[in-house]
Amino acid sequence: MDYSYIFRTAKIKQDSLKGAGFTTSDENSYKMKRSVYNGAFNAEITLVLSKQTLTVQLFDSATGEKYALFDMTSHGAFVASLRKEVQKIIDELKAKCFESKDLKDDFVAWIKTNFGAEPDFPWPETPDYCVFRCPNQKWFALVMKIKYRQLGLTGDEEVWVVNMKAEQDAIENLVDKKSIFPAWHMNKKHWITILLTAATDFEKLCELTKKSYGLVSGKKA
Repeated sequence: MDYSYIFRTAKIKQDSLKGAGFTTSDENSYKMKRSVYNGAFNAEITLVLSKQTLTVQLFDSATGEKYALFDMTSHGAFVASLRKEVQKIIDELKAKCFESKDLKDDFVAWIKTNFGAEPDFPWPETPDYCVFRCPNQKWFALVMKIKYRQLGLTGDEEVWVVNMKAEQDAIENLVDKKSIFPAWHMNKKHWITILLTAATDFEKLCELTKKSYGLVSGKKA
């Protein structure tokens, strides 16, 4: 199963990998084995830095055979319990080996400083959602927390993102599906979604926010 979404949320601390239990075959590939379900299964975790991938394969401890159901779309209680246990291992590794501070607070502070805009919370049912408006009262940024799978990525973990307007002819080149995505729940011809994570380029985020402000207000920021 693929857990590479971590690279979209955080920056790896390579010097912490061996201390966390990884062994290496070369400078780019790291591996680790962890027992799962009271030793009934072995989880083989592979981290490839050059490709920014983190994958897990599950093997039956008694037979050594790969447990294929772990990778399949299945909602059975037993498979779900295995995935939950593996997810805990992944979360532990993320805490030990990745810098995962999100950009949300820094981004909100930057918007306040640069545009004099205060967050507006128009939807009581979604208190994590806030919008920032231009003087014409049209909003140029929507900050919210959604799940990775809502962007087409693996994982039910929640992440802070911002929706903003972009030039229509630039969107195709902007979207890399790593930190910038087609707009979630909005018109994808005019809007994009950007992850507010440690792996996102903050300067580029600010540049795109200024463009969004200009497109919505009709004035350059």
